[in-house]
Amino acid sequence: MKVLSSQDEILMLAILAIGKNAYGVSIRRYVSQVTGKEWSIGAIYDPLYRLERKGFVKSLLTGSTNERGGRSKRMFQVTRNGQKALAEHKRVRDELWNGLSDLATQE
Repeated sequence: MKVLSSQDEILMLAILAIGKNAYGVSIRRYVSQVTGKEWSIGAIYDPLYRLERKGFVKSLLTGSTNERGGRSKRMFQVTRNGQKALAEHKRVRDELWNGLSDLATQE
């Protein structure tokens, strides 16, 4: 099993949630909104490139646009291997959580 970090999991789930418009800025905005914490752009791109090297995400450059001053966007997608890794990660996480009693009643 390939173990994912919490950061990897968050980023891959964000890409899936955003869909076709998943690029650095939109991913950063989404995870900052969901987690309630501001993420630096480095905290987004560094793990995304690592996930890409592992084959869990892939990226492609779009054509340049006038609104971006002629620059293109690097769009991200979760690969089939990434989806399998997420599913396995969820299975393990759920099994671990199911083995605990309600945390609210623990001191």
